[in-house]
Amino acid sequence: MNTVRPPFGAELPPWPEVDFAAFGPVERIALARVQKLGAAFLARNWVSIPHVTHHDEADVTGLDTARAALGAQHPDIKITPLAFIVKAAVAALRAHPKVNASLDAAAGQLVLKKYFHIGIAIDTPGGLLVGVIRDCDRKGLPEIAAEIAAVSNKAREKGLSMAEMSGGCFTVSSLGAIGGTGFTPIINAPEVAILGATRSQWKPTRGPEDSVTWRLMLPLSLSYDHRVLNGADAARFVRALADALADPAALAAI
Repeated sequence: MNTVRPPFGAELPPWPEVDFAAFGPVERIALARVQKLGAAFLARNWVSIPHVTHHDEADVTGLDTARAALGAQHPDIKITPLAFIVKAAVAALRAHPKVNASLDAAAGQLVLKKYFHIGIAIDTPGGLLVGVIRDCDRKGLPEIAAEIAAVSNKAREKGLSMAEMSGGCFTVSSLGAIGGTGFTPIINAPEVAILGATRSQWKPTRGPEDSVTWRLMLPLSLSYDHRVLNGADAARFVRALADALADPAALAAI
């Protein structure tokens, strides 16, 4: 006998309706269009994808020195740590192609992508937008940094078209300029993973003969689709990304 199951969430209690004004003064502010659209997509992605978040750290002690040297060569471009993270993500995606993929659940297939278009989460007055920097494997750090600045400015001032937010294969959400020690970014479907980065911190580490050395460590948080990736996959991917960041001179030379 076949049993018809109710739609997902149908058996949950209804959302509480509260007259907040009964408890004190309130003010109502209309949600921006971007917020309303984004909320729907985020809710869909959160309930539809089994999220797991893996946390690790990257030693970026040498990154500021490399960034300053590159900035001196390109004084018209602001070389940001985010550009290095994007380039390191490309290196890690090359080494771990299952992360550079999308799941076609209906067909029972994993679509492996041969391109490297990286999404950048951008905080705008109207809400969060994700601009896509295309062909990051074919571009150097200065070009990537310039494109990040351009798409971020456009997103904040004019907004982005759907074309400018489509086609990404992996997304980076950086809160480093604000703070934090880790978070759980929500996967940007149909991608299978998203990287979160927070503020770097100086930490003591054990050196030769039990000496103490200070290293600048960047917290990394990778949320991944557990239908596609397991914990070992995620750990290896983040370690590959961290190793790439620990060698910024090599990234600058690519």
